[in-house]
Amino acid sequence: MKYLLVGLGNIGPEYAETRHNIGFMVLDYLARKYDGNFDVGRHAFVTEIKTKGRTYVLVKPTTYMNLSGKAVGHYLNSLKLPPEQMLVITDDIALPFGKIRIRAKGSPGGHNGLKHIEQTLGHNNYPRLRFGVGDTFSKGKQVDFVLSPFSADEQIELQTLIEKSAEAAIAFGTIGLERTMNQFNTK
Repeated sequence: MKYLLVGLGNIGPEYAETRHNIGFMVLDYLARKYDGNFDVGRHAFVTEIKTKGRTYVLVKPTTYMNLSGKAVGHYLNSLKLPPEQMLVITDDIALPFGKIRIRAKGSPGGHNGLKHIEQTLGHNNYPRLRFGVGDTFSKGKQVDFVLSPFSADEQIELQTLIEKSAEAAIAFGTIGLERTMNQFNTK
């Protein structure tokens, strides 16, 4: 079985460690753990990893967040996969820092990357893992907040949370969406 894992983020060193790039961070961790090396592909950096009898294609869109659907559409089509075999990993300001929420579908909730994926696919019926980055920003400062690095306090837990998110992404392929949601959605 083959699965598509799409980590949302922005390319460039100025975005590398920002909250908005948590999807990239999770895929970078998976690539390191399973000896994957990202290559430049169409609309994305791409690598393939294998574990537990499954193949995972890891995609980090190079289109910037607001055009993430270009990469999603291309890789779903070229791999001939249904959206149910794709997991999109993204940041979410509506969730407290470190909270993980996996859903089978849902609204973009103001997230421009998810909005573009929905526009591209014509629906919102695709699994996603939302990683809570909190909402500790002043009114009108949302963009500055998501494009800033995690705080020193958040950095303490960040690696463990990235590893947990990566474990959930692998579980998505091995035990299925429902069991993964039951196991990893935090209260």
